[in-house]
Amino acid sequence: MRRTLLLILLTVLTIVVLAIVNLLIGSIKIPVGDVCNILIGRESESEIWTNIIWKSRLPQVLTAIAAGAGLAVSGLQMQTVFRNPLAGPSVLGISNGAALGVAFVVLLSGRLGGVALSRLGYLGDAAMSVAAIVGALAVMLLIVWVARQVKGNVTLLIIGVMIGYLANAIIGVLKFLSPEEDVKSFVVWGLGSFSRVSGDEMMLFVALMCILIPLSFLLVKPMNMLLLGERYAANLGLNVGRARMLIIICSGVLVAIVTAYCGPIMFIGLAVPHLARGIFRSSDHRILMPATALCGAALALVCNFIARMPGFEGALPVNSVTALVGAPVIAAVLFRKKNRESFGE
Repeated sequence: MRRTLLLILLTVLTIVVLAIVNLLIGSIKIPVGDVCNILIGRESESEIWTNIIWKSRLPQVLTAIAAGAGLAVSGLQMQTVFRNPLAGPSVLGISNGAALGVAFVVLLSGRLGGVALSRLGYLGDAAMSVAAIVGALAVMLLIVWVARQVKGNVTLLIIGVMIGYLANAIIGVLKFLSPEEDVKSFVVWGLGSFSRVSGDEMMLFVALMCILIPLSFLLVKPMNMLLLGERYAANLGLNVGRARMLIIICSGVLVAIVTAYCGPIMFIGLAVPHLARGIFRSSDHRILMPATALCGAALALVCNFIARMPGFEGALPVNSVTALVGAPVIAAVLFRKKNRESFGE
């Protein structure tokens, strides 16, 4: 228990350090003293620096923390309910549903309305967010209905994958029929970004995640029981069908909100649960849930920092960075686990 508490404290400290690094370092160098003055409300030497901290870097830091934690928790829930290490937030096609909703709004706006959504500024961004939420929740409701009709997790998993393929097929047709400018706008959205959220939108996003992530912790007990197997969990008094549905709904809502505000952020939800298991060496969700949320926030901050490191014009796509950073880490964790098993540790 002492080791777990120490690891959690170290992870929190890592998040704080990474947040500070994200505030200090970027394409424009801002002295440490000025960053501190800006954060505590004092006047800075440059109004431009103040705008950079308050309107760009701080919103990115808070968005990355909330999105990383939410996607990591969602991935842990999917891997638990399906008992599949390759399951992730997008496994049931919920992310594809969000992309389909955005595709309908973005790719058809120019053809049907005569004005490309990419030219509407904040109004266009708001429409894309709403479309992503509607698309993701529509697929999630379909998955919930299917979950009531089928008992096997494998069948539900296959149906979810097929829904994802169907959504991608429709998106491909819409791309083919749409103007080049609208296709470019949709592709940019699909690359994912923590810098898309700012101002009141950022506050609303962080507030939603601060509500949803703690609520997901209420599912720790049924998730622990599901690890024992569905028959054993049912013998212990767990309503397996109801528990499975609640976990899927919770995971789906987390993915829907993050995708609506940040675009489809890949890999974090798949990789971070394995990283947390490797670091904390536990399968108890009372430990894994907070550990996964913290590790997800830390990894998202690392990816955000790399995406906007000095020397890059603008910012790299987050999805490119998440795979580049996460894949070697997870491979190292899995190889280390395999070596321990080989030596009987």
